[in-house]
Amino acid sequence: MFKKLPGDEAQHLVTTTPDTAVVFRPAVLHTPAIITVLIFTWRLLAGLIRVIWRHPIAAIVVAVPVVTWALYGWPWGLGLVALVLVGLTAWFFLARASFLRWVGWRLLAFWRRIWVYRRHWQPVMIVSGLGRRIHGRDYLPRLVHVTCTSWADLVTVRMLTGQCVKDWADRVDHLAHGFGATSCRVSIARAGWLLLIIPRHDPLATPLPAVPIPDEATVGPVEIGRCEDGTPWKLKVHGTHVLVAGATGAGKGSIIWSTIRGLLPAVRAGLVQIWALDPKRMELSFGRTLFGDRYAATPDACADLLEAAVAVMQERADRFAGLQRTHTPTTEDPFVLVVVDEVAFLTAYQSDKGLKLRISAALATLTTQGRAVGVGVLAALQDPRKDVLSIRNLFPDKIALRLDESEQVDMVLGDGARDRGALADHISPIPAQGAGVAYVRLETSPDPIRVRAAYVSDADIRAMAEAVTA
Repeated sequence: MFKKLPGDEAQHLVTTTPDTAVVFRPAVLHTPAIITVLIFTWRLLAGLIRVIWRHPIAAIVVAVPVVTWALYGWPWGLGLVALVLVGLTAWFFLARASFLRWVGWRLLAFWRRIWVYRRHWQPVMIVSGLGRRIHGRDYLPRLVHVTCTSWADLVTVRMLTGQCVKDWADRVDHLAHGFGATSCRVSIARAGWLLLIIPRHDPLATPLPAVPIPDEATVGPVEIGRCEDGTPWKLKVHGTHVLVAGATGAGKGSIIWSTIRGLLPAVRAGLVQIWALDPKRMELSFGRTLFGDRYAATPDACADLLEAAVAVMQERADRFAGLQRTHTPTTEDPFVLVVVDEVAFLTAYQSDKGLKLRISAALATLTTQGRAVGVGVLAALQDPRKDVLSIRNLFPDKIALRLDESEQVDMVLGDGARDRGALADHISPIPAQGAGVAYVRLETSPDPIRVRAAYVSDADIRAMAEAVTA
């Protein structure tokens, strides 16, 4: 019957032909060719201006040889290119650090922005759920800027309106594997903007030798290893308390002994006293001569030593009251660092309830009142659960070495630490690869920092003890 009908007239037609197909042709507006040409020309010019604005150095590198070629001929243009290449090569070999800072990392960032991130941005955003496809149109977070360092790419992203940091933190695995990396961390750049830290390689994959003993006597921060960005890891012990949590063989001893090694000149100068509690009788016993009579191994001796530290703290508090609010180490009032190797044995696994109460009360008193008068606590444990150490929130600075479960990461570093990239449960159990590797969350920053403590061997410890004895 009728094969093509316009508009709504089809509803008034009745046909007995079963195979009749009603076809509707949408209205087509023919755009003049000149308008189409103008639109594409405008887009080309806008894109060219945007590239020149965002990448001025790359634009100059391309434009200068081309202009020289056009004005003076190809020999001059080719000679200019050769001269620039020779100069860059000489700069690379003579001053590699400055070359990488001003040229190398910028070129690498330009390349990775185009080839890695811009190329895969749409599929990664859509598949991970960070982008939205509405009525056939993709709404994607904006890739703002890419900066390269010696070990990672720093990708600045502008979130979609209505997104939050947790939306990205929950998808760090998608982002890492989508861009060909092993991990990804998320931090806040400013309101509505995020910074994705995507490592290209692991600078902490190999063990670090013991840090040299400082020449000057200092109470900190003391250098005990390296951060992921290559800077020294300096641990603050004076004016704070530090909790170190990690499974067996994770490297708690590396942190403890590296800290003692950094304080050694101050110990010899009388500005620092280290009080050691070693219930396992294994770790701290190697340097027992470093501690003198301030060493305890049995539960009774540990309780007595902790209560003696409380007495020192309270005596100082009585003298400092109304005179000073902070502590300055002197030979008369040195900084006292109480080191507890396995605090869980004393607070949770101790069978004597009386000793357990004494130890828990002394630790709680020290961690709540000791900072202002120069008494700090450095405690290490394997199990970070609340029923094992009920006062873990009294430690402002926390260090998470390799942990067995993902839930333990937030127990040690606080809620949301694992979502921000503190994958302590993914640290390798192989000693050569993962011993000493940790994530640190400081009192002043919610973002975890990946670090590795230097390994202090038995020979290093014996040499330290002999130096103090001598």
